[in-house]
Amino acid sequence: MRGRKGDRMTINIQEHMAINVCPGPIRPIRQISDYFPRLGPGPEGGGGGGGGEAPAHLAPLALAPPAALLGATTPEDGAEVDSYDSDDGTALGMLEFDLLYDRASCTLHCSILRAKGLKPMDFNGLADPYVKLHLLPGACKANKLKTKTQRNTLNPVWNEDLTYSGITDDDITHKVLRIAVCDEDKLSHNEFIGEIRVPLRRLKPSQKKHFNICLERQVPLASPSSMSAALRGISCYLKELEQAEQGLGLLEERGRILLSLSYSSRRRGLLVGIVRCAHLAAMDVNGYSDPYVKTYLRPDVDKKSKHKTCVKKKTLNPEFNEEFFYEIELSTLATKTLEVTVWDYDIGKSNDFIGGVSLGPGARGEARKHWSDCLQQPDAALEHWHTLTSELPPAASALSSA
Repeated sequence: MRGRKGDRMTINIQEHMAINVCPGPIRPIRQISDYFPRLGPGPEGGGGGGGGEAPAHLAPLALAPPAALLGATTPEDGAEVDSYDSDDGTALGMLEFDLLYDRASCTLHCSILRAKGLKPMDFNGLADPYVKLHLLPGACKANKLKTKTQRNTLNPVWNEDLTYSGITDDDITHKVLRIAVCDEDKLSHNEFIGEIRVPLRRLKPSQKKHFNICLERQVPLASPSSMSAALRGISCYLKELEQAEQGLGLLEERGRILLSLSYSSRRRGLLVGIVRCAHLAAMDVNGYSDPYVKTYLRPDVDKKSKHKTCVKKKTLNPEFNEEFFYEIELSTLATKTLEVTVWDYDIGKSNDFIGGVSLGPGARGEARKHWSDCLQQPDAALEHWHTLTSELPPAASALSSA
């Protein structure tokens, strides 16, 4: 196209597209697919196109739907995808496992079945994989479970059952199970292959759920020096928000303890049962602890309310099955607080505090409910799991060596 003086006239790309694709008046188009005819049950294969007919040079694009052009399928809205198999997303491998939450026994059963197509980590093109489990948020060392290592394979089969005890409905609502696959190296540090994070709220009580999904890479956090002030502010805000949602503030979770409470109207006293602990924090260099439990009934003016269990050697899941009795009237007991602390026994130095929990009128959540139910239901033995936190009671700090 030339002007009056023979100069060549230029047409911008917007006008060019408007002329070639939408001849006539330019009208608003709701989506890009309206440029192309849609295949339908009609005789000419074009059903319900939003715009005019496409030019001949654009016709081949209409042979494939947009999803096929992108090489992906779109699940239905609200559908929960627990199985995924794609050549583009299996660079790290896939993991198959089952999860079952047993509300009656307060246990979470994790069946690690097998993995397929793991990423090679060794010079021989293979790996020595094993699986680690963590419950988040929480002390990783306190609740870590681990499978055996399978040697020289990228398709390991474990068929191992790992069990978490002391899992409550509150844990199912708020916690996330982290499943990490690692490569074991005897001469150097073990290498991370990939991980999966499953929110426990996806589980239904007493219903086994099967998973067969791809491993994901661990997203590294930016160092504080490289983060801008805005990113640091957002990071601190999200961390505080997560802590507030968990209801534990800055307290670190240090394991669980199963307590039994019963007020005996015949003996006129409180019977405290120390049943067992689960997933305690490791306090010794060997990765274990030598735990024992102490109980106090506060306020303790005469300092005669201390009871102590025996020491269990080299374990993070001790079973005590010991009972202590406090002779006290029910009306007086309503004003008391039961303080339960777990310690690691050390020879020749002060014992290490592992965690504690207080039950009484000033407690919150499940601890207060357990205490209230005991007072309202005399002669009934009530068992409940409680979370041990890193908060050291003021009275206990002076008795750490006892």
